[in-house]
Amino acid sequence: MLQQILQTMTVDPDLLAELSDEQKAILFVKIREEQVRRYNDFEKKNQDDRIPRKPKKGRKNVDFLAGRDGREWVWVMGEHKNDKSIEEMIEIEIQERALKLAEKEIEEIRRKEEAELARKLEEEKERFEDEQKHKEDELRKQREEAELYASLKQAREAARKLEAEKQKAEEEEKIRVEQLRQKASRSCRELDDMEHRFAEDKRRSLERLVKDKNRRSSEIFSEFMCKREEMEKIAEQNIKEVETSWQEQERKAKKAEEEVKELARRARIEYKNSLRQSANIISAVSAFSGNGTNQKPPVPPKSAELKKSMANVVKKRPPRPPNKQAVVEWFLEEERPKGVGTDPRTGKVAVWFHGVISRLEAENYLLNMTLGSYLVRVSERVWGYTISYRAEDRCKHFLVDTSDQGYQFFGANQVVHRSLTDLVNFHKSNPITVTGGELLRSPVGQIKDPPDYHDLMRPRITESTAL
Repeated sequence: MLQQILQTMTVDPDLLAELSDEQKAILFVKIREEQVRRYNDFEKKNQDDRIPRKPKKGRKNVDFLAGRDGREWVWVMGEHKNDKSIEEMIEIEIQERALKLAEKEIEEIRRKEEAELARKLEEEKERFEDEQKHKEDELRKQREEAELYASLKQAREAARKLEAEKQKAEEEEKIRVEQLRQKASRSCRELDDMEHRFAEDKRRSLERLVKDKNRRSSEIFSEFMCKREEMEKIAEQNIKEVETSWQEQERKAKKAEEEVKELARRARIEYKNSLRQSANIISAVSAFSGNGTNQKPPVPPKSAELKKSMANVVKKRPPRPPNKQAVVEWFLEEERPKGVGTDPRTGKVAVWFHGVISRLEAENYLLNMTLGSYLVRVSERVWGYTISYRAEDRCKHFLVDTSDQGYQFFGANQVVHRSLTDLVNFHKSNPITVTGGELLRSPVGQIKDPPDYHDLMRPRITESTAL
């Protein structure tokens, strides 16, 4: 089974669920070794076939500026004596941004005020022109009336008073012209004063805008600095939370890594001990065979039932059982003829043997049992068996692989036993794993009627024909 997994590099989830932690660690080590071996073979095979790629024509390339040493020139911010620190650069950038925003706001206010002043000046000019036009009209009317009045009076009073009136009219005319000239002069002075006043207002407005710009720039800078302090506080708090979370994750990761290392260490120890046990058994068999000669021990005689079962053609099975009925048929056809599940001394079903039951059912059997209690069940997920063992804190499950050579625990270089009973008896005095020290002490029997193995141990029905 292990060779098939290493060949396909895939593990069935049901098979993986049947393995113990030690067996999973061994399987991981063997898969990793196979991956490394395949990679090294691939590298060795393709080492001479690799050809450096040539750049394609028309393809853009990036050329870096070279320094005095001929290597790429690199500038690291903050290392030069004239470089500013990050805090200073950020503060200068904030000041510039605040100044730009203040200038933008002040420019908008200035445009509005200039537009308002221009509108008022235009209104004053229009009002002044209207007044001047109105005064000119009044003066023209007065002149016409005066001329008409002078002609009528000259006709009534004769020539006697003409000269006197004429002089008087000229004097009055001069007085009126002088008055109009003085009014026009005052109006010009008023217009000049108004323009000067507008210019002074504009100058004061610009000064006020500059002051407002500086004040607003300081306010924006202060707001940016306050926001920066708040963001720095939030960032520090987030960093602390991230640091705490990272430390917790690192602690959990280290703990998980230590657990994986411990499992790998146990798997290596188990692997070495299994090799040592196999070597000891082989040396013991060699010592007792042929009185020290290299003669092979005679093959033990097979029972008639075993010979009959081996003579039959074994059906080709799928990698895993499709259902429970397939497991029952496999056991009846291949395992029961070997005497699996029976006690060779009594010929009855062994106390520790159970039928096709699940992991949960096996743990219910062992729930209130003492340390070292065990049972052997027919696996419903693989073509084999599982030894369920009651440990101190939990139940352990060890997969037993079946092959033509015999029975052994899942893994490489495991001790192969002729029968399932030999495997169980062997681990009554030898622990399943050195690190766990699992010794099979107390078998757990049936608690149901009929027993859970009744489908596997039902009496056979033979047909005979009368001659």
